[in-house]
Amino acid sequence: MVVLLVGGGSALMNALIDKLNKNGHRVYLLTGQRENRSSYRHVFEKYNFPYDSGSVKDILESVKPDVTVFTGAYDTNFDWETPRQDGVRYMAGLMNILSAYSVLKKGRFLYFSSQEVFGGSYIDDIKEDEPAAPKGFRAMALAQGEEICANFRKTQGTDTVILRFDRLYWVPGKGETEDNPCFRMCLEGLKTGKISANERRVFSMIYLNDAVEHIYGLICAEAPNHSCYHISSAEEIGEAELAKLIQEELGSGVQVADSTVGAGNRLVLDGSRYAGEFNQKIFNHYDTTAKRIAGFMKRHSASFITEEDAGGGLAVKAWNNSRRIFRVVFPFIENLICFIPFFLLSRMTADSDFFARLDFFLLYVLLFAVVYGQQQAIFSGFLAVIGYIAGQMRTESGFEVLVDYNTYVWMAQLFIVGLVVGYLKDQLRFIQNENRSRMQYLHGQLSDIEEINDSNVRMKHNFEAQVVNHKDSLGKIHEITSTLEQYEPEEVLFYAAQVLARVMECGDVAVYTVANGDYARLFSSTSPDARKLGNSIKYTAMEELYGELKEGRVYINRKMEDKMPMMASAVYSEDKMQLILMLWGIPWERMTLGEANRLTIVGSLIQNAVVRANRYLEALRNRRYVEGTNVLDESAFTLLERAFFNAREKGLTEYVLLEILTEGEHYEKAAAMLGGFIRQTDYLGILKGGRLCALLSNTNTENVGGIMERFRNAGYECRVEEAVL
Repeated sequence: MVVLLVGGGSALMNALIDKLNKNGHRVYLLTGQRENRSSYRHVFEKYNFPYDSGSVKDILESVKPDVTVFTGAYDTNFDWETPRQDGVRYMAGLMNILSAYSVLKKGRFLYFSSQEVFGGSYIDDIKEDEPAAPKGFRAMALAQGEEICANFRKTQGTDTVILRFDRLYWVPGKGETEDNPCFRMCLEGLKTGKISANERRVFSMIYLNDAVEHIYGLICAEAPNHSCYHISSAEEIGEAELAKLIQEELGSGVQVADSTVGAGNRLVLDGSRYAGEFNQKIFNHYDTTAKRIAGFMKRHSASFITEEDAGGGLAVKAWNNSRRIFRVVFPFIENLICFIPFFLLSRMTADSDFFARLDFFLLYVLLFAVVYGQQQAIFSGFLAVIGYIAGQMRTESGFEVLVDYNTYVWMAQLFIVGLVVGYLKDQLRFIQNENRSRMQYLHGQLSDIEEINDSNVRMKHNFEAQVVNHKDSLGKIHEITSTLEQYEPEEVLFYAAQVLARVMECGDVAVYTVANGDYARLFSSTSPDARKLGNSIKYTAMEELYGELKEGRVYINRKMEDKMPMMASAVYSEDKMQLILMLWGIPWERMTLGEANRLTIVGSLIQNAVVRANRYLEALRNRRYVEGTNVLDESAFTLLERAFFNAREKGLTEYVLLEILTEGEHYEKAAAMLGGFIRQTDYLGILKGGRLCALLSNTNTENVGGIMERFRNAGYECRVEEAVL
């Protein structure tokens, strides 16, 4: 098979060449540069032409490749320091190559893109059909390249395939700079002795060797089923977790610094399409590759660390200090060495009429003033004065030279010219450094502005939706929550979950009642997913959630933990936590401060309805309970059972009704005996015919056996009673 690789030299390019060569394929290379001195041992033919050259068409016609690979996002010919200009060059080059390829009408074209085309945060793994949302000129150029490839496939019938890579990483070469999270963290650890990690940032990466295997699978495929594939390990990892792996390898001298700020960010490409079609597996995992990279950079830290850096150990610091001293001293040594040939030239031409007007010492001072600036101009001026006096003393005495006013005129001329030129050089260097620093600062400001703008755009869309739909206004929320007042006091808590789901536009809502200081009991829920935590939870053991609720704040699951709700809020009454409201089905983009405020408002409105219902039931306590017992009378228990029955019909709760067989014994004694065997959220009461019954909330017939066994051990038989309604 004939393969044409298009791109500059890189680790990816070298790995592709080696892979293709080992498997017996003939490799051609279009470097994209007129002067490319890099040598590639296994390349059959190398073409040093820019991408927009008219010769590209002739190259493709000559090579007639079976597969053309454009490295795109990983092409080192584009450094993207000037994004606008590089974006124009990138698109022009890609269009020229694709046009030549479409005329050839032969082979497959692979375009390398990256996860950069998705600039936001995604709660789920990103599939290939997800619309691109690029940020910045580089990401827009990559996304436009994808669109061009798709258009050529659609209009020209070409076999173009897009490969999006998810943060490609590898072991770097000595002193080389790479752009991936693993390299940046290792470099930061070596330079500063600490690794900054944002616990709210989650991503995935793919190691170079695995990526090359995936690419090779598509190169050799007869007819891929799709035009776009995600090349990803699909193994998500947080910044904090990756930082700990790197720290373990770099040693105890490196610390992990928590830099968690702002909202969370998650971006993981879904590689299931490729894995399902080509059955390709991932062989390199973070626990080994991250340590491999960190270990390599630690062993060769001298090539990555400069003298200004704080990390690196004593040996590296000593070496860097030596280099710093040598760098300072070297211009003076160079100055002394260069003075010798100029002094000799001046001596040799002193008696020549032809060179009589040529002042070698002045040229010598100008040379160092232009190259190094004022400091070296002064030093070279003093050396020139010494050389001039030494030359004059051949024909005159030292005293005569020192009293000759021509000597001082010459010295003044020498220093004036040298200092002026040196000053101009220093000013030019200062302006260049200032401009460079200003550009770096402005690039940083631009990135910050882009992030702020994205946040503002999201808020703007949320506010627009509120204004247009008018469903998030306080009036609308109050209208919905006020419907709780139409229910009986026994029903309020059941329908609180339903109302909360409607207001928060969330299908998975659970309401827990706080049973005691540590545990909460599920009272009602709107879906099976909302019951993930079970019927009873020790909420004080959930440190992050409990810490937020205890302070009266809304808990937001920014770490995207599967076993925790997306958002949660507590309802208080007289400074005591009464209810915990949990939302599971909130998408990531809605986990904002605005949504948290809305949940707080809804919780307060629900609290009002719940408090009124509880106060009403407490006021009727003497009428509802059999005197001297915790047993509800027939009318009150019937109303309660009806409320549970209606809630169960609507999927808000589960319950079991047990009839306790007292066999003629007075139920007061049985109730007193069995009261210690039921939970705070269960009820004892009298049904028609004087039957003593127990209503077990959030229980079904499958798990009621344990409670029935406890009743039997206490001497009372019981049986499951069907609903009386």
